[in-house]
Amino acid sequence: MLTYEQYLTPATLGEAFDALEGIPGARVVAGATDLLPWAREGRAGDVHLPALVDVTRIPQLQGVALEQGRIRMGAATPIAAFQNDELLQRQAPVLGCCAVWFADDQIREQATVGGNLVNASPAGDSQPALLAMNASVTLARREGGAIAQRSMPLADFIVGPGQTALRPQELLTRIDLDAVPGHGAAFEKVGHRRSLVISTVCLAALVKLDWARRRIEDCRIAIGAVGPVPQRLPDVERALNTQAPTSELVRHAAGLVADRVASRSRQEYRREVLVNFVERALVAALGHAGVALTRLPKEEPVHA
Repeated sequence: MLTYEQYLTPATLGEAFDALEGIPGARVVAGATDLLPWAREGRAGDVHLPALVDVTRIPQLQGVALEQGRIRMGAATPIAAFQNDELLQRQAPVLGCCAVWFADDQIREQATVGGNLVNASPAGDSQPALLAMNASVTLARREGGAIAQRSMPLADFIVGPGQTALRPQELLTRIDLDAVPGHGAAFEKVGHRRSLVISTVCLAALVKLDWARRRIEDCRIAIGAVGPVPQRLPDVERALNTQAPTSELVRHAAGLVADRVASRSRQEYRREVLVNFVERALVAALGHAGVALTRLPKEEPVHA
């Protein structure tokens, strides 16, 4: 069970840093969809904190806007906005594909995109979709009484399971990502059950065709839950970019990912799923971009 002495709701970054600096052991919270399940029997057990600092009311952590081809998303944006926000629906359809698989309606309304990144679970559903959109994060801290900020690619922010580049008393305030209104999008996920599932494999795919729909102009693929951190697949992207989209090309590209599984458990299963997911996601994304392909029949093993 989680207990605490104070629940604070700062309205500014300055007030948040006042609380974090003034109350040793204070914990930042937004949606609390990871914190509350953690503080229970079988995991952390009973947890008592001196204070929870709820950052969801701070303006710098709110809102979604489009600026010069990049989307600026406050870290306290709920995952539900991936489906409900009109700008994200138009400019980042892969996020809506991702949100469909994210827990359930109640958790999507509560969980925040910033929390999903700071938690840094290898199975974090939002991470592949954001990586595919070249996401970067903005971090804020207080130095000498002033608010200092720094930015870095999302790929550099998540450094291991449950580990990020956040410094002590530093906050993730914003995520910036490419607007991709002309890309076909797809998201795939599998886990141990059909609902409220933690990913065993998940991936996001984005594909843009040239004006004649004869060549792949831009392909982006990112995977999660198969290793300690999410990752892009640049070799697969290179194999597809500038090429004519065919079922044979997609099958070849999907076969390049089998060695990317670095998780400790169920490696053979994850390899098979990942190869199939890449192929299926590419076919789906190409379909949304305007080219309908049929998956090739599954190759049967040859026995001597």
